[in-house]
Amino acid sequence: MQTPALPTPAQQVASAQQLTDVSSFVEAGAIPQLTANDRAQAAGAQFNALQFGRPGAPRAWQGDKGTSGNVMVGPYVRVNNIDCRDFTHTVKTGGKDFVKKGLACREPDGRWSVDS
Repeated sequence: MQTPALPTPAQQVASAQQLTDVSSFVEAGAIPQLTANDRAQAAGAQFNALQFGRPGAPRAWQGDKGTSGNVMVGPYVRVNNIDCRDFTHTVKTGGKDFVKKGLACREPDGRWSVDS
């Protein structure tokens, strides 16, 4: 009997990144103004900042038509034996800055979700 192949760490990260929904990490007023590419860039920056970012070091992203943003995270904290981090995600679009702050926690499947 052959053992099923386990996903590589890179495959696990790619899967978790796809499952992380950026709409919960961005101020609601910015969402309608974001293109699909903007959302993808914001999601990638959000995931990578949470997963790999140094506390206080901004992770910038650039979208379409001048839309941009950055994500800053705090240090890891353990909440009920789950990794969590404070985050601030700033989106600049339409001449306005939209800022969302919160606490994100890593789910068992690797994705990050906002803890309310």
